[in-house]
Amino acid sequence: MAPPTAPLNLDVEAVSGICGSISIAAWVVVFSPQIIENFRRSSADGLSVRFIILWLLGDVFNILGAVLQGVLPTMLILAIYYTIADFVLLAQCFYYKGFTWKDELPQPTTKSSNVIAVGEPNERTGLLNGHLDDRERRDSGWSHLNPAVPLVSEPPATPPPTPTKLQSAIWNSVAVLMVCVAGIAGWLLSRQYSTSQPDSPTGEGFPSFDIWGQIFGWLCAVLYLGSRLPQLLLNWRRKSTEGVSILFFLFACLGNLTYVLSIFAYEPHCAGSHCQPGEAARIYGRYILVNSSWLAGSLGTLILDLGIFAQFFIYGKDDSVYEDDEAVVDDDASADERRADDRPLLQRAGSGLP
Repeated sequence: MAPPTAPLNLDVEAVSGICGSISIAAWVVVFSPQIIENFRRSSADGLSVRFIILWLLGDVFNILGAVLQGVLPTMLILAIYYTIADFVLLAQCFYYKGFTWKDELPQPTTKSSNVIAVGEPNERTGLLNGHLDDRERRDSGWSHLNPAVPLVSEPPATPPPTPTKLQSAIWNSVAVLMVCVAGIAGWLLSRQYSTSQPDSPTGEGFPSFDIWGQIFGWLCAVLYLGSRLPQLLLNWRRKSTEGVSILFFLFACLGNLTYVLSIFAYEPHCAGSHCQPGEAARIYGRYILVNSSWLAGSLGTLILDLGIFAQFFIYGKDDSVYEDDEAVVDDDASADERRADDRPLLQRAGSGLP
């Protein structure tokens, strides 16, 4: 028979544990949507290489600061995991873009016209003038001269339908909700395990302060803040967020928000059985000062990520309009091709005849 569980008391320590567990769950899956998006599109044009490089350097300093400051082992393991995931994203960028650290805009592709303008035929030019392109040679094969073979053009391959904004919003909400549920479940499991273990003596007095840990922590915060700027600039230059996964930044915002809440939800432990007047406030202030670099990095990137979300809403409309215009152009081009195929052979492109 299982032992009865302890009553669920949502005190300050429990709120900190829940937020910290949700933050860990969000950071575990934060890179997966963007890695899958790059693999699905076989391209990393929407992602800034400088953004990934700065984020990678920030994670490296995060590891150094975590080791020197003496944080929990789980946070150190997660920092190492982030670094490995950064290398995966950087490898994708180098694979699809080439070995470069510059964010170059992709060249716009212009559709070449199937009709080739030629001069008036004369006694020195051939009747067909040898200007039939590959498609004309393929479509106007000599089998079409056979009355038993009908002249039917192949239907164009239809791409899979893109999800609507409502479907995308529902899917993103479900994904975020699943991460929150996983974090809460992880906290409940850890709480059950901790209640079954004997109480360990907690650290008394002020939190420790390591000068090198703080230096690396502030370097990490500066790199995290600077990493968002190249991505914001690239989206602004492209006037598009195509190729960037919104779940990537949703999970990052969720991880940063819950991480900040887990730091603020701290209950000071005084040296004696009872806190002296002002002792709890001094311990809490010291604790916030020790974690100020991580707070600045998380809060700053959270604010900058709101700018990326604004770009998603602003440029998302332009992307949909561009896709609609492109679809209309494709339909017109296919209609023109069908009309050209219905003409007699000597009146097709390259024959020089009207």
